[in-house]
Amino acid sequence: MKGIRILVAEDEDKLREIILKYLKKEGYEGIGAANGEEALDLWAEKQPDCVILDVMMPIMDGFEVLAEIRETDNVPVIMLTARREEDDKIQGFEVGADDYVTKPFSPRELMVRIKALLKRSGIATVESKTDICGINCNSEEHLITINNEMIKLTQKEYEVLIFLINHQKMALSREQILDRIWGFDYEGDLRVVDTTIKRLRKKMEAKGECIQTVRGIGYKFQE
Repeated sequence: MKGIRILVAEDEDKLREIILKYLKKEGYEGIGAANGEEALDLWAEKQPDCVILDVMMPIMDGFEVLAEIRETDNVPVIMLTARREEDDKIQGFEVGADDYVTKPFSPRELMVRIKALLKRSGIATVESKTDICGINCNSEEHLITINNEMIKLTQKEYEVLIFLINHQKMALSREQILDRIWGFDYEGDLRVVDTTIKRLRKKMEAKGECIQTVRGIGYKFQE
């Protein structure tokens, strides 16, 4: 599950570290931000699969950050707030929040909500060591094994494969893959995605058939 990145934007250092600790325990890759501006920078750089967003933060509050994110990204977002007023929750949902957690809360409850939201969003929670379609993935060591033979992949090839597996059965456009793996500021040709997929399939031999072309859209991973 290390391939699933979760951004935690929370200005309370202790609470942020607790959440990051629980995320690591659950096998997620947690990324911490102490204010709204830092959260936006990390969102653009890391392209997380889920965002935990505190409402009250310095520089930019959670509503402002979410509004910026929603201009280009439908990433699942859970908002954290110490407030209980109904208007705040309504504002969050209107801006584009997917779920709301009111402080104080149990970190275990937050983990359950994260898993439920990822599932609803179609993002599979692949275990750190798992076997999918006969492909053994060890996310902790960034190793891919097929028929007990280690497949040597470049970093980008590995990231593309894990991204497809984490979103298995979902048709992902070339633009989505490019933005997630190479980043929004990548200035190269979109065909780099096709080239990487082609190399992946060749290295995976027969198992390369698990990466299917979706005509007019892009690719998907299908067992």
